[in-house]
Amino acid sequence: MIGQLILGLSIIVGLHELGHLLTAKLFGMRVERFSIGFPPRIFGIKWGETTYEIGALPLGGFVKISGMIDESFDTAHLKEEPKEYEFRSKPAWQRLVVMMGGIVINVITGIMMFIGVVYYWGDSYIPADEVKKHGIVAYELGEKVGLKTGDRIIDVNGKSYDKFYDLLSPEVLLGSDAYYTIERDGERKKIMLPNDLVEKISDRKNPQRFFWVMQTFSVGEVLPDSPASKAGLKAGDVIVSFNGKPIEFFHEFQALQEKNKNKPVKIQVKRGEKIVPLTITSDKEGKFGFQAKDNIETKNTEYSLGEATSLGASRAFMSVVYNIQGFGKLFRQEVSTKALSGPIGIAQIFGTTWVWLDFWRIVAILSMWLAFLNFLPIPALDGGHVMFLTYEIISGRKPSDRFLQNAQTVGVIILLALMVFVIFNDIFNIFIR
Repeated sequence: MIGQLILGLSIIVGLHELGHLLTAKLFGMRVERFSIGFPPRIFGIKWGETTYEIGALPLGGFVKISGMIDESFDTAHLKEEPKEYEFRSKPAWQRLVVMMGGIVINVITGIMMFIGVVYYWGDSYIPADEVKKHGIVAYELGEKVGLKTGDRIIDVNGKSYDKFYDLLSPEVLLGSDAYYTIERDGERKKIMLPNDLVEKISDRKNPQRFFWVMQTFSVGEVLPDSPASKAGLKAGDVIVSFNGKPIEFFHEFQALQEKNKNKPVKIQVKRGEKIVPLTITSDKEGKFGFQAKDNIETKNTEYSLGEATSLGASRAFMSVVYNIQGFGKLFRQEVSTKALSGPIGIAQIFGTTWVWLDFWRIVAILSMWLAFLNFLPIPALDGGHVMFLTYEIISGRKPSDRFLQNAQTVGVIILLALMVFVIFNDIFNIFIR
């Protein structure tokens, strides 16, 4: 989890700062320092006029450009006449390009990552027909909103769907007044979804399962020296009864297994054309010791480079739209502030297992989100500099150095306060809530 967080942030932050460095050098500005991570410094090397370094705190990075009023609050240069290599001596449009350099690089990087993910991995999904075949298994959260095991979800928000993913898409979770149309006992009903559903699903402290596709199953791998192995259960067996009760679906087996922890139970399995009786007692955790193999049929779609380019670019920009919609729910008080995540929350999103598909997909989203956040017109962010430079280009008047210093101070205070809040929020969500 920590490794993925550090590598992911290093990639997107390093490329962001590289965008500033390259555009600054393009216009003849002197770059004093290029750092991935914040001090204290772990490693550094000077090449030409620039010191390249890695900081111990991998939560950001910075580029120090001579003659620029930035978060370093170095104002000694303001007492002297501008030098030709300084940021402040260059035309406003060049300074604007430099400030936009990091944002543009992050957008390009995010789009390329999305395209790469779509082209290399394609899409693997559960088609709607599989969802409707047997219906769904409603877990605790699903039952709270009104779903029941066996319901067949016919449409979402009045529209048909193609994939299981569509039922839990950002349009559903981040929208307002979303609903499912379900079929239950031959009748159709509308199930309204709460506007804070996304918060309940993503609650890291008290996670609640929503629903899943009802599935038939067979025995997959049988673990060595497990109760299943000792009882004679074999891969490929299909469990057809449990203590004399016929079963067909995996959720039925799970429920009966939970009720009979540490008790000897009689099961019947279909092995080829034979029905074989077995007696089995679970381990201390109530498990039999085999992996279930579901019978859900998935589909895989591969894309040409042209298709991947179009679809990947669309998904890149939609990832920003979804995040904005998430903030909209926050401002409308449809979700609480505990939905905000800092570095700990981001690390948890990566998860404890390193899966390259998930890693690159998350980094792509973070790259686009970093570009958007940096474009916000907040002093100390790139967007703040862009705002003042745009004013200078339009009005022909440059804001005073005193004003820029004060604005920078206010921006840094805002960012530090936000950082403290989200880190505290992470800790509170994990250890207190």
